[in-house]
Amino acid sequence: MRKFLLLVALFPLVGWLPAFAQAQGTIWRCGNEYTNNPGDAAARGCKPMEGGNLTVIEAVRPNAAPAPAAPSATTRSSTPRVGSADQRARDSDAQAVLQAELRRAETRLREAQSAYNNGEPERLGSEANYQRYLDRVEKLKADVERAQADVEGLRRELARTGGGTTNTSGTSR
Repeated sequence: MRKFLLLVALFPLVGWLPAFAQAQGTIWRCGNEYTNNPGDAAARGCKPMEGGNLTVIEAVRPNAAPAPAAPSATTRSSTPRVGSADQRARDSDAQAVLQAELRRAETRLREAQSAYNNGEPERLGSEANYQRYLDRVEKLKADVERAQADVEGLRRELARTGGGTTNTSGTSR
């Protein structure tokens, strides 16, 4: 009777044996993917994995972000409109600020170029070590390049906004 009960209790586990046997089969790695299908592995040139068990956990895909709601008519009508005269005044102020900044950038560029002296600035008394001199020359060169980039960027911005560009004397080109 005990043997019968033991068989009845163990009988459902017999159905799981093929799953355990399959899980212990060869697993192949194909890049970042794994397969236990020998035909697929041979076709893709996969390498067999050796060692312990392999556990693969699939990532959860995030839900698509909801589309932003279209602005309602009340939002549009509650936004104040700027008159054309006000907008022209704002544009004029913005161009004046850009031109003032361009003049300051051009001044910084001239100062950096005079300090750099075409790559041969005068040595300072604290630069008895030649490497210190070379380090300062390199820093001065970087300062000149940065100042040139600033001037070019401000000129592009002025051209984009329709303000034209100015040369170092302050007259329009």
